[in-house]
Amino acid sequence: MKAIFTLLFILVSTFSFAQQGTWQKLTTKPYPGKQDDICFVNAETGFYANGQGKFYATTNGGTTWELRSDKPGTFWRCLGFADSLNGFAGNVGTDYFPNVSDTIPLYRTTDGGRSWSPANVIGNMPKGLCAIWIQNAPFVNHGKLDNKQIWHAAGRVGSPAYYLRSTDGGNTWMSKNLGDQCQMIFDIVFTSEKVGFICAGSNADVTEAHAVVLKTIDGGNTWKKVYESKGIYEMTWKASFPTKNVGYVSIQNYNPDTSIKARYIIKTTDAGETWKEVPLDTDFSLNQYGIGFIDEQKGWVGTTKTIYETADGGKTWKKLNIGRAINKFRVYKGNKKKTVAYAIGVEVLKWEE
Repeated sequence: MKAIFTLLFILVSTFSFAQQGTWQKLTTKPYPGKQDDICFVNAETGFYANGQGKFYATTNGGTTWELRSDKPGTFWRCLGFADSLNGFAGNVGTDYFPNVSDTIPLYRTTDGGRSWSPANVIGNMPKGLCAIWIQNAPFVNHGKLDNKQIWHAAGRVGSPAYYLRSTDGGNTWMSKNLGDQCQMIFDIVFTSEKVGFICAGSNADVTEAHAVVLKTIDGGNTWKKVYESKGIYEMTWKASFPTKNVGYVSIQNYNPDTSIKARYIIKTTDAGETWKEVPLDTDFSLNQYGIGFIDEQKGWVGTTKTIYETADGGKTWKKLNIGRAINKFRVYKGNKKKTVAYAIGVEVLKWEE
């Protein structure tokens, strides 16, 4: 009887552990700092790239990675792929990070990243880009309900602030300067064809910058400010909307005043119309990067030191002691509809239910 109870305990514990999910470090090439983006077209096929111009691909869920291309002088900052062959990558551009000589902000590939060509940007050319977002929008195609892809891109850190949109599958991109509303852009997220958000900084000078969130309700034609932090040395960084109404944004704080210890994220429950500050930690040395939620309650924040995890919408947090400077989280539905998440920073990580 004791043996039966022991076996049942092991089975229940194993089931609970599997349901909870864990982060595992994937085997990748060592990198001396923070890598910025990773994306997947399904749970198995994906890509990541870094500031050395190296672009990697996997077809087995990150177990192994292939170096598809190498562009020294290009600082890959953001990625977006429609399928295993067709995608775009943003370059941060010159005059910000050292050893960056490439002045082309946006590239296109049609062979899975083996080769790249400049994207067709109409209007003033942005200096560089920090974020790409693909939004599926329903439309009637020859009498049948179908989906079309609307592409969005934005940047950059250090200014200037530009927003790009493509409604023809990436063949052409319309460029718009948002310098009258913000000076730096770090992320862009859409929750529908019309509603989207930009994470920004109010000033190119970080000593004068406030964290800013912009919102559009007309597909990017116009933008309005829905959040601005009170403190200086602050900027929003990355956003995650697990639902159309509930969203989270990470906040970076570079204030040298050691008396200002509070580190917080912001959260909305009304589709981005209002935001409230949610405490994360009181560690002065801590700074935030990526943020990702799989639903309204469970999510993660990447920081300079480790990943913080919440299971109650940010009311409480725990340190996971894995993952340095995670800049981007990506969440997908894998086989049998199980959730799979990937994260990239100094290392590349994978989470599974």
